[in-house]
Amino acid sequence: MTTEGIEAVFMETHNWGKAVKFFQALGYELEFATDHNSGQLRNGGSPSLFIAEIPEDREIQTQLVLRVPDADAIRLDPDVKVVAPFEDTHFGTRLMTVEDPDGRQWTLQAPGKESADGGEGHPHHA
Repeated sequence: MTTEGIEAVFMETHNWGKAVKFFQALGYELEFATDHNSGQLRNGGSPSLFIAEIPEDREIQTQLVLRVPDADAIRLDPDVKVVAPFEDTHFGTRLMTVEDPDGRQWTLQAPGKESADGGEGHPHHA
């Protein structure tokens, strides 16, 4: 088993409020917001857009999150460089980080062990 395509786009911003208004103006709807200036938006059946505010002194990043239906069943080609194996998150998913040949890091997200129903989580980077 491998990945099933793009599940989400993880974006950092220096201004949560302005970022949300921008994407709402483009047709996205806010699915949820946290109490620490982050949240998830969606536009129809497209991948979710998770935005998190970071301090002004940090460079913003954007990362694609690939869906994995079952972390225990994934079989990656030996040529795929694993930066961090699957780990449980505080928001109910399991995340793995891999690196492509150009040095970009990609997040693979699977349901958490207790999420047998395949419930959705959201990516989060410290």
